[in-house]
Amino acid sequence: MAFSSAAFVFAFLPAVFLLHLVIRGRLARNVLLLLASLLFYSAGSLPHLPLLVGVTLLNYLAGLLFRKRLRIRKAVLAVTLCLNVAVLALFKYLGFFGGVIGDLTGLSLRLPALALPIGVSFFTFQGMSYAIDVYRDPDSGTTDFFELLLYISFFPQLIAGPIVQYHDVAPQLRRRAADVRQMAEGFRRFIVGLSKKLLLADVLGTAVDALYARTDLLDARTALLAGIAYCLQIYFDFSGYSDMAIGMGRMFGFRFPENFDHPYTGSSIREFWRRWHISLSMWFRNYVYIPLGGSRRGLARTCFNTFVVFLLTGLWHGAMWTFVLWGLWNGFWLILERATPLKKVSHTLFGHVYMLLIVMLGFILFRAESLTQAGRICRALADFRFEREGTILLRGVLSAKVLAAGAVAVFLSTGLQRKLAEKLRRSSGCQAAEYAASLLCLALCVLRIASASFNPFIYFRF
Repeated sequence: MAFSSAAFVFAFLPAVFLLHLVIRGRLARNVLLLLASLLFYSAGSLPHLPLLVGVTLLNYLAGLLFRKRLRIRKAVLAVTLCLNVAVLALFKYLGFFGGVIGDLTGLSLRLPALALPIGVSFFTFQGMSYAIDVYRDPDSGTTDFFELLLYISFFPQLIAGPIVQYHDVAPQLRRRAADVRQMAEGFRRFIVGLSKKLLLADVLGTAVDALYARTDLLDARTALLAGIAYCLQIYFDFSGYSDMAIGMGRMFGFRFPENFDHPYTGSSIREFWRRWHISLSMWFRNYVYIPLGGSRRGLARTCFNTFVVFLLTGLWHGAMWTFVLWGLWNGFWLILERATPLKKVSHTLFGHVYMLLIVMLGFILFRAESLTQAGRICRALADFRFEREGTILLRGVLSAKVLAAGAVAVFLSTGLQRKLAEKLRRSSGCQAAEYAASLLCLALCVLRIASASFNPFIYFRF
């Protein structure tokens, strides 16, 4: 049940929100949200509901042991982390690593193909962050299992983040309030995210799918269009999900951290990753990069730590060589920025153009179904040829709707609308105009839901 589906927009969310308004008392509201979250997950992945509860129970029990300050705390943490990683390895990487071992040894390994639980990468990472944080500070945990289960399974951020740390949300689980203004702001933020998904990302996705389906016909123009269109599609798809999650959180009295900050306005790969999927970047920084030594042990060790983080970042996104190489591609340029004079181009026009090019080439890998397909697009991009077949394909994908969505997406990705909104807020009637625009966008989204086929969020596959 995706946030952009008719069942969620017209039935599930209104019902849960109205019940949350009617019910009084923190405990009763938490029970409602927990039951709603488990129902939400069951609607999309019922066979894996015990896995979600089991991962929560594993990290909860570890937290209880850490609170006792036993001498075996390190061993408990090691076992807990190994079991969490084993869940990911079993469902995401079993076939991938089996294939790698088979290629290296010549053995034919027949490993079972397990259905991927929705959101498994996100709820295992939240579970691990809880266990690690309580290991570091035993007083930061909870003795209430159902409170922890609500933290991990809360439906707005369960499937694709943002990855929230327990100590950030714990006070809100125990005491929160949302007035009419906060709920209205949350509702408007939800509409912004829904509009990004349905009116921009999904429309651009039709062009991307058409171009990736005919990589044998691409020339320099269509290959460049495929790269740019996918950069915009994935940004508005994923930031749209994050906006919807943050908006729903505010509707229920929660404040989640921002997950995107106009990443395409950066002027280096380092700055891009400070602005893109911020919660994941912070997770790897806090639980991998810094424990490995961060940047405190010299340049060589810093480069090695960066390499490890981005190898894991690529693997986290999926068990395919395209994801692994995408992670290493980003790590390689981050290392170059730190170890060579390339870092001097930051905050320059050249740095901005270079960042966009590197990110686009990386996302070509990310979107490709195979290294062969990615190679075709990159070859077409480098050939600088204009073929007749490419012209026909270009005319076929550049509809008026795609051009309009692309123009709006480029404008919004620059952050100029934020500066414009700040100026307009100084004038009278601006807030009413903002909500009127939101209602117009909602009406367009309703029409889109009614007329278009369903397209799941890109990050649902992770």
